[in-house]
Amino acid sequence: MRALLAVFVALAVTGCAAVDPNCPADARELPLTSLYGRWEARFDGLPAVAVVQLGKHPDYAGVRGTITRNADSGAKTSVAQLAGDVDDEGALSIDESLDGRAISGNWAGTLQPRSCGREFRGTWRNAADESTHPFVLTKTVGMEGKQ
Repeated sequence: MRALLAVFVALAVTGCAAVDPNCPADARELPLTSLYGRWEARFDGLPAVAVVQLGKHPDYAGVRGTITRNADSGAKTSVAQLAGDVDDEGALSIDESLDGRAISGNWAGTLQPRSCGREFRGTWRNAADESTHPFVLTKTVGMEGKQ
């Protein structure tokens, strides 16, 4: 019994615990609707948590939505438009625009193992100064199946 417990503890600590067979291993396996809903975006080197809202893109098989930065921090709130999809390599690729015309930022992220489609990590590039910031995008409230 003690040996079995030690094996379970070792698996949990090393992250090798059994993977839920219902969780997609790659973002290409996610239904598009799993991207719909509310997400939290955290960027290294940038203050505050941003709120991302994604829904069905009206023109192609992708997502469209908004990102709201500094909504709760007391700083000036900014809202940018987002549009993107999962590319052929399985990366989440999103273009961001502050004015609805020019690209102000780009997101490239990968689905995290064992997150069941609820966490992407990657790099956000600010088009104004070419700076890059690692990001974590975490699903908070879903709209699965709604269009």
